[in-house]
Amino acid sequence: MIFGRRPATSLEKSLGHRFKRADLLELAVTHRSWANEQGIPEHYERLEFLGDAVLGMITAEWLYQSHPELPEGELSKRKAQLVSRPALAHHAEKIDLGPTLRIGIGEDRSGGRTKASLLADSMEAVFGAVYLDGGLEAARNVILPMLEEAGLAADAKTQLQEVTQALGWDLPEYRLTGASGPDHSKLFTVECWVGGELAGRGEGPSKKMAEQKAAAEALAQIPSLPKK
Repeated sequence: MIFGRRPATSLEKSLGHRFKRADLLELAVTHRSWANEQGIPEHYERLEFLGDAVLGMITAEWLYQSHPELPEGELSKRKAQLVSRPALAHHAEKIDLGPTLRIGIGEDRSGGRTKASLLADSMEAVFGAVYLDGGLEAARNVILPMLEEAGLAADAKTQLQEVTQALGWDLPEYRLTGASGPDHSKLFTVECWVGGELAGRGEGPSKKMAEQKAAAEALAQIPSLPKK
């Protein structure tokens, strides 16, 4: 079914994609347990299969373009980390996917909305739905923010730790200094202290992302910090 001027859902706003076919989004959040209880044949597992392939291709493309210096083995290792269950579940939590899922009563009572496996699978299903609804470019626009956030996490914080260890300094310290906005749209502020000096500050929709940005800023400040 094609919908006209219906309001965008909170999930669509989080994804940054407005579905032309709302039935695809509905299917993407329908778990097998809910389908069984309702006596309907369709649930998100076929979309999950498709989304897994789309995610893998876009991730491989992004890594290939972003890291021309890395050999195939290292690219494969990073790809595996980026598309892993913990990474997908973390992103699902970030966009508040759990509350939108249609799951059975028993699954809901057992904490299904917060299970990493269920969140990761449904996240892939959503990616598959976006691909069918808007094509590869739409899927790329939805997936890239997740990859960029995760890539920044791996790169900036790891690099900063390696640099400080090489200099013989204490490990970087991250201090949460602020949190503003409603629960569904928080903005966190984090300071990164290196060698007893304020070296970086970052803001983001999660503490982890704010830490990542603070670490990236601290890396740029390392040469100007007092030598210990």
